[in-house]
Amino acid sequence: MKARSAEGELVRVQATTDYRLQRLEDEWVVAHFAENRLSSVFQPVVSSALQVIGHAAFIRCEPDNKNIVSPWDIFSLATEDSALVRLDRLCRTVHALNYFGAASGPGNLFVSVQPRLLESVKDDHGNAFAKVLDLIGIPASRVVIEIPGEVNRNWKLLAHVIGNYRSRGYRIAANHSGTSDNWMAELGSLYPDIVRLEAWTLAGRYGTKALLDSIHHFGASVLVHEIETVQHKDTALQEGADLLQGRALGMPVRGIEAAIPGLRRTQYLESPGDHRRPSFRGTLD
Repeated sequence: MKARSAEGELVRVQATTDYRLQRLEDEWVVAHFAENRLSSVFQPVVSSALQVIGHAAFIRCEPDNKNIVSPWDIFSLATEDSALVRLDRLCRTVHALNYFGAASGPGNLFVSVQPRLLESVKDDHGNAFAKVLDLIGIPASRVVIEIPGEVNRNWKLLAHVIGNYRSRGYRIAANHSGTSDNWMAELGSLYPDIVRLEAWTLAGRYGTKALLDSIHHFGASVLVHEIETVQHKDTALQEGADLLQGRALGMPVRGIEAAIPGLRRTQYLESPGDHRRPSFRGTLD
């Protein structure tokens, strides 16, 4: 019965895209684009309590000759904005089908969007993807949209994009631009739910505590990504990060890891979080 339901979902979602979707023998979904197969891998996102609260999605490409190619090579094929929009939506569709089809708990799916898509789509950000989520019975609140840092150069666009996605129920993760500790205040009332910081910036950055305090003041959680070493993990936790992501915590894999491989909770500090949003404090919604 479950297989029949999954196949019905795939048929319904197929009607929303021009590209062929295929469910493989292992139940993983791939999409066919420009003689390539697009698939998903997922990397754990963990809380300060070292619980997996969701996964970040990345696209993987395999051409007919079986040599793995870079996702950037695939996106370079979409030279026109309209083609890029369709490709970006296709990637998120594949991620949603794979993640919510395999995840056993109420985890959060973190997906990124292409900067060019945000600039070329005027007012319907997230609308097409919301329809896909509706077809598979998933609320938009379980999806975190990662806004690329390039958009920070255009504050008007950034605020517009955040407003559009939030109006459809998504949660928003923005990348800190590194230019000002007061940049969230400049967004007015459209604060992101999560602010992403690179791990290496915490080690040598003066005023890290003030930055994190400012982010928390506006009700957002701090996600430190690119965690590559034990030192990165320890520093992020000591500075008060709410969420962690990086290869030291888990590699992007074709599957959904419910726990951090080979990591003991007692090895790392847990930081207090009275000011943090309940959605990302070590427990799932």
